[in-house]
Amino acid sequence: MAFAALRGWTPVQKHVVTASYLGWTLDALDFFLLTFVFTDVAAEFHTSVLVVATASSLTLIFRPLGAFIFGRLADNYGRRPILMVNIAVYSLLSFSTAFVPNLSTFLIVRALFGIGMGGVWGIGSSLAMETVRPESRGFVSGLLQSGYCSGYIIASIVFGALYVHIGWRGMFLVGIVPAFLLIPYVWVTVPESPLFNRAKAKGSSIFKVLREHWRLTLYVVLMMTCYNCFSHGTGDLYPTFLRTQHHLVPAQVGTIAVLFNIAGVLGCWFVAPLSQHFGRRRTMIVGALLVIPCVYIWAFGSTLTLLTIGAMLVNFFVQGSWSVIPAHLNELSPREARGTFPGTVYQLGNLFASYIVPAQTIIAQHYSYGVALASVTVAAAVAVSLLVWGCREAKNVDLAHTA
Repeated sequence: MAFAALRGWTPVQKHVVTASYLGWTLDALDFFLLTFVFTDVAAEFHTSVLVVATASSLTLIFRPLGAFIFGRLADNYGRRPILMVNIAVYSLLSFSTAFVPNLSTFLIVRALFGIGMGGVWGIGSSLAMETVRPESRGFVSGLLQSGYCSGYIIASIVFGALYVHIGWRGMFLVGIVPAFLLIPYVWVTVPESPLFNRAKAKGSSIFKVLREHWRLTLYVVLMMTCYNCFSHGTGDLYPTFLRTQHHLVPAQVGTIAVLFNIAGVLGCWFVAPLSQHFGRRRTMIVGALLVIPCVYIWAFGSTLTLLTIGAMLVNFFVQGSWSVIPAHLNELSPREARGTFPGTVYQLGNLFASYIVPAQTIIAQHYSYGVALASVTVAAAVAVSLLVWGCREAKNVDLAHTA
């Protein structure tokens, strides 16, 4: 199925998909670097892990603003130039995290980073989906979403290999890499979306679009809230869980994180192409429900082996279910706001799910990290399944004429 989706690609399509995948990968890298060093940042600034964890929440809170700003710019001026600007912004803000002098500045920089991070997913996914053939969307959706896990893998490697040598500040110096590597690649190899029309774009109003599609907007924001609780509720605190509750050393935490994110990448590559045959909704629901039987050994496993296997299984199905989202949202999106709509509703879901890490931290303080992880994950899996079941589907719709 995946091999059929790969046949007949032009060089332009390959470059566009590669650039979109790398944009989201390096964006995720910069985000996940922080999840490995909550305790270190808390120690340096003489505060609690709960306070530092709010930095992740601030990033999530400000991502919708970035999605809207960069999305509107992409709808008005084109996907390609705004993608490059967006990459430069999030790279510089991640890099600047290494130099913050105090907690207040740290929180401000991570909030601003959220604006930069918020735009890339929507612009990259719309550019890719508008460029590839309809029958390739399932595969491309999985490939794009696997960038989230790929970024986590790179962050895990950086933590496991470099943390003991460069400390938590040195890890954020890696954040400048996208600006030096990816922007030149986009400049040289990636053309504008074949469906972008500057004249028509300038005449469209995002507020008119949202008024006409307000029911769809509210429903999808709610669905994406649950999906973001699902994803961040399983991934963001897991390194802290391993370090705090199981007292693992950085190399062990990094290794487990690499393994469960490899499983997440494989889940994206395996599950999303199935949606091309079985439908977007059915594939997403089955993936979400298959997480539930895996939760016990993931959160309460008594040995390192069980914890690792559980983490790999949970991430395989969480990311597998998630991997259909890029295709699903772009197919549901109004044509005249495709640069804005998918990314904004996704990031608004992040906004409303931004409480999830602090909430899990509070649960962990009263019970344990295992209880916090398991309770949120099971609840999110059920909520995601119900909401996806109630949503409509537009598989293989003509993106040039959708409204």
